[in-house]
Amino acid sequence: MTIDKTDIRILQLLQENAQFTLKEISQKINLSMTPTHDRIKRLENEGVIQKYVTILNKKMIGNPLTVYCSISLDKQQKNHFEEFEEAIKQFPEVIECSVISGSFDYMIKVIAKDMEAYNEFYQKKLSDLQSVAHISSSFVMSEVKNTTVLPL
Repeated sequence: MTIDKTDIRILQLLQENAQFTLKEISQKINLSMTPTHDRIKRLENEGVIQKYVTILNKKMIGNPLTVYCSISLDKQQKNHFEEFEEAIKQFPEVIECSVISGSFDYMIKVIAKDMEAYNEFYQKKLSDLQSVAHISSSFVMSEVKNTTVLPL
């Protein structure tokens, strides 16, 4: 799939505000509504646009604590990776999970109400997974930059 300058502008606008109307996007890119609609549908169908979401303020919904956990598994075996990944997908506190290189196997991003809630998650869920050998937690003191906008 080829993405041209007009597609890039559409993607930039939608990342800025997914609630822009078709009319607003059309006006901003100087294109009529039908071809603008066709381009957006093509970007959706091709998987460039995966989904539209609402980003919530963590503090205002009562989950201000962010923790990054570096995790090592006890054995580097396929079934251990699969077991860990399936378990992590079930934990609503985990909002990101990535396989990483280096000293650890995974990096997860955890959101919690407070230290007590994180400790409960840590003890009753995360450390309870049989394949987990080591967990290193880093607590976010303040966020310097937090965006979902990808550079295009």
